[in-house]
Amino acid sequence: MPRPLTRFAAVVALLLLTPSLALCQDEPARNYPSVFSWPFLDADMSPRGGTTEGPAVETVTETTEAFERLRADTLSKFERDRRAILAMAGTYRLSFDFLETVGYAPGFEPARPYQSWGTEHIYVVEDAGERISLQHVLIMSVIDGDGEVMGPFVTKHWRQDWEYENPEVHTYRGYGTWARETRDAPAREGLWSQTVWQVDDSPRYAAWGEWRHTPERSWWTSGKTWRPLPRREFSVRDDYDVLAGTNTHIVLPTGWVQEEHNVKAVLAGPGEVESRLAREIGIARYERIRDFDTTPGDDYWSATSAFWGEVRAYWARAMEEDKRIRLRSEVDGRQLFQPLFERAQAIFDGEHFTAAENRSFIVKTLTEYRADPDDRATMEY
Repeated sequence: MPRPLTRFAAVVALLLLTPSLALCQDEPARNYPSVFSWPFLDADMSPRGGTTEGPAVETVTETTEAFERLRADTLSKFERDRRAILAMAGTYRLSFDFLETVGYAPGFEPARPYQSWGTEHIYVVEDAGERISLQHVLIMSVIDGDGEVMGPFVTKHWRQDWEYENPEVHTYRGYGTWARETRDAPAREGLWSQTVWQVDDSPRYAAWGEWRHTPERSWWTSGKTWRPLPRREFSVRDDYDVLAGTNTHIVLPTGWVQEEHNVKAVLAGPGEVESRLAREIGIARYERIRDFDTTPGDDYWSATSAFWGEVRAYWARAMEEDKRIRLRSEVDGRQLFQPLFERAQAIFDGEHFTAAENRSFIVKTLTEYRADPDDRATMEY
């Protein structure tokens, strides 16, 4: 088994977004058809995104054990909810499609659709009954121009935390700022919060929603929530500030699907919408695959999970202590994930750090990226 090329993957991560996988931002993706296209435009509407291809994988076609477990007749609603969340763990081929469907301004010109792909394993980091944490780790091989397989490349990806009847979350308000939002007991009864974290474990977005179940599927839909621009957007445009919309997870017999319905909004200030640019739909399909070697991801996660646990602990303390949090997009031209990925890579390569040394590094690094959330004069993200 070749050693996973995590150092290369850290470079690839510069081009990643959460949760999409752009290996090339400017070139058209493979010749996929684009539904809901704009047929009367003269502009190029071929999809942009990942242009690479990977080795063939075998998808699962029969109902998985994880799906069978959540269909049991004797389950309570709470336990069925839990099993639906846990059913998202596993090994997948995933694809991403995003398309602007409505433009609000006169003379609106839609952006090119976005498409990309990947393979990843989703690990259960924590299952504490009313709290479940799932970590996505990319494990990708690609075929080069000579037909040779390169990889596997391993990159820590996004994380999703679920909490039952959670009284508070930090929601995004724009300009790299997150603020605590609370719900009283009646308003959160029976609901699960989902908090999504970036590849570096910094916050991304959070919302409450209810799991629902039928024999064919289980699904959870968020309330309206704001999100920072993903890399597929902020790396190529700067004409809006937030994605505002809903997020649905649909658990199926052989995988799951994430749907997004977003509005691209321009802000006048934190939490203040000035105008709306366009509507967008997004679909991420997670198709379960079999006989896929997850050893490279297992090795990386085994070696670095304690370090990333300290990063998660930092953010747990920050969320408990601070009503509002603001992050700088860069420090000295570097994004937050870069020093954290480099430290994790050093650990994976065998360099030894004590838990205290890692905590000191994490606090120092994240403090440099923290900004005063009340300083409007320096707000940018």
